[in-house]
Amino acid sequence: MTKLMVVYHSGYGHTAKQAQAVFGGAQNVAGIEAKLVSVDKLDDVVWAELAAADAIIFGAPTYMGSLTAKFKEFMEVSSKAWAAQEWKNKIAAGFTNSATMNGDKLNSLIQLAIFAAQHSMIWVGTGLMPANSSKAQRNDVNYVGSFLGAMAQSSSDAGTDVAPPPGDLETARIFGKRVAEVTLQFVRGRG
Repeated sequence: MTKLMVVYHSGYGHTAKQAQAVFGGAQNVAGIEAKLVSVDKLDDVVWAELAAADAIIFGAPTYMGSLTAKFKEFMEVSSKAWAAQEWKNKIAAGFTNSATMNGDKLNSLIQLAIFAAQHSMIWVGTGLMPANSSKAQRNDVNYVGSFLGAMAQSSSDAGTDVAPPPGDLETARIFGKRVAEVTLQFVRGRG
């Protein structure tokens, strides 16, 4: 089985919901063994699983135009894996969520892509066209219009029962599926 890990942080539950959608898309790909883990639950077993994974998808909310401090702590602790180049040539991807439509989420995805590059990983974008016509609706796939990674928007006063909205969760699911499929292709070769 090809192993894929989704590693995330969520402050209020909205990004956890997005992470579950990414995970759901990945785990439904035949040949993929997916695991979802919060950075709050990291232990030696999880670090070993990350070292053994073929792909790692990173996710965190965007607070004040950047990744959360808790996720940055995970990034810093990963320096041991970096020094040993444990994640070299693994597939990598990322997702983020913020309260506003923009919220500088692109900055967070760039941080994740650079983080992956530092680990010598291979980055995968969304592969999705944006919903940018005059007929686009808020719940269309990739309404936020990201290419680098999946983005979601959760209003600051909305609970996890309504946010992120269905279109952003479907975007996350499709994104997780894409990363899993690219991982399989990478591991098996194009044939």
